[in-house]
Amino acid sequence: MRRMSIDGKSGKCTIAIGESIGHLGKYCGNSGNGVIITDATVHRLYGSRFPNFAVVEIGAGERSKTLNTVEAIYEGFLEHGLDRTSWVIGIGGGLTCDIAGFAASTYLRGLRFGFVPTTLLAQVDASVGGKNGINYRGYKNLIGAFNQPSFVVCDLDLLKSLPDSEVKNGYAEVIKHALIGDASLFSHLENEWEKALVFDKGVIESVVHDSLIVKKGIVSLDETEQGERRKLNFGHTFGHALEKTAGLRHGEAIGIGMVLAARLSEKMGMLTLGDVKRIETVISHFGLPLEAKMDKEMMIDAVRKDKKRAGEKMNFVLLEAIGRAQVLPIRLEHLEKVLNDLCDSR
Repeated sequence: MRRMSIDGKSGKCTIAIGESIGHLGKYCGNSGNGVIITDATVHRLYGSRFPNFAVVEIGAGERSKTLNTVEAIYEGFLEHGLDRTSWVIGIGGGLTCDIAGFAASTYLRGLRFGFVPTTLLAQVDASVGGKNGINYRGYKNLIGAFNQPSFVVCDLDLLKSLPDSEVKNGYAEVIKHALIGDASLFSHLENEWEKALVFDKGVIESVVHDSLIVKKGIVSLDETEQGERRKLNFGHTFGHALEKTAGLRHGEAIGIGMVLAARLSEKMGMLTLGDVKRIETVISHFGLPLEAKMDKEMMIDAVRKDKKRAGEKMNFVLLEAIGRAQVLPIRLEHLEKVLNDLCDSR
């Protein structure tokens, strides 16, 4: 088992990689003074290993990431008599962690909370860093807060039950972390992708750890996304637009978003064509698409509504090299032209 911590303005988060969900009680106390937020599938699979807390079930899927779900959670908090000494534990994928963190951060002006992420995506990304939020009127994470969980328990054995689509979702974010901050991790993915896909114990522990080291380094420098943390959005401007307009899964959309961002980096003279090809090869190895049918006008409209927009400019993440990213303000009109050119050149 490996441990690391993130010291943020909103608190210290302990991350345990390779810890068992069966040991969760020692992180939050087994007194029953708290609520576990989870979905029906995770409850069925792992409920027998939960600590002695009340359970509030929520729906799965992005349609559940709403104010209505948060209101139902608040009702559960009231029913079970939570007070400021209580714990809130999110056990599930990134959606569950986001909602649980947001509900805990806003109830009684903030309760202690922790996560047991059950998907690769949640272990390397959604559960770590202090971002908690919900969707609003179809726009992702439009309402939220920055607040660190007290702990994150990454039980790697839970990953073995994931469907193929969730494995792809997770590796899209791992690849992103490698591209923006760790060339050695990218080379590791190039060389060990077959073992990574079957969750070889040594490979997956190293991959999750090294991926989190990248995120920890960025979050520690910029907890509330004022500068450095924007690098974590690599591939996400185009990716979120694709997710919204083309109906792609998160990992698929982010994979294509990274391809488009890498090609844009090459067009701007920052990245070599050889590195673009390396990136596309690794993305393909992990079963992610390199392109999709897209409506350019709908894409442009979605990009214009992206929360990273600042007036008529977008803070856009480009690659100087594999393992090194830079955030540059790009005028929306230029980004639209580039999007047109990139789409037409496929």
